[in-house]
Amino acid sequence: MTSITSDESPAEKPAKTDMVGKALSLLVMLGDAPGATTAADLSRRAELPFSTAYRLLQSLQRAGFVDFEAEGKKYSLGLRVFQLGLYVSNSLGYAGTATPVLTRLTEKTQEASILAVQDEDRFLTVAKVDGPRAFRVTSDPGYRGYLHCSAVGKALVAFAEPEERERLVETLELVPVAPKSITDRDEFRAEIERIRTQGYSLMDEENEVGMRAVAVPVLDEDGRAIAAIACSAPTVRMTADELVAQVPALQETAEELAVRLPRH
Repeated sequence: MTSITSDESPAEKPAKTDMVGKALSLLVMLGDAPGATTAADLSRRAELPFSTAYRLLQSLQRAGFVDFEAEGKKYSLGLRVFQLGLYVSNSLGYAGTATPVLTRLTEKTQEASILAVQDEDRFLTVAKVDGPRAFRVTSDPGYRGYLHCSAVGKALVAFAEPEERERLVETLELVPVAPKSITDRDEFRAEIERIRTQGYSLMDEENEVGMRAVAVPVLDEDGRAIAAIACSAPTVRMTADELVAQVPALQETAEELAVRLPRH
């Protein structure tokens, strides 16, 4: 008879692994939330019993992955997540490589520069340099946003490999984030084809009222987007045409980043 030398029986392992997955899903939900949220809200969104969600949040809090606000009884991501994010960013070479290049771009445009990559059905901001003037862009490193209504997101979709592009065009949830967000599937497909033709994407208050952005892809040797860079500005400061005028500077930056960014 084969003996079990582990402290756990085989039947117990899947359950524990599943609990790890549930804990990680709570962390993702906290990251997607606009602010701190309650255990009850998280349990409902994760479709978990309240007692299970509460126990997992307590464990995550003890490990530093989650912070708890006693006054409002709300949870938010902890500094441990931020620390791990920095480790990942540094190991991938994004922050150290991209920031000096984005800084030079911001010096040219006098507006915020953003570098983002695709993260499943969202984009992830991996580096950002704020402009010198007031009105700060809120897409900080670690921010996950919608692909269909952002300049970087639409550029990533338009220049993804063909199968992935088709999947995204057909299946992305076209959430009405702002009044001007594209929510019609045919309109979204036409927008992606237009971006492929012109080589850049424009966001005109589709993601946030009062903000515009223009983005170009950072392409690999096969013409597929490994990232996207954007110039973002408030509508009161830059018209759409003025933003489009920044495209040559963005493309020059994208060419430099295409050489500098590591491949994984």
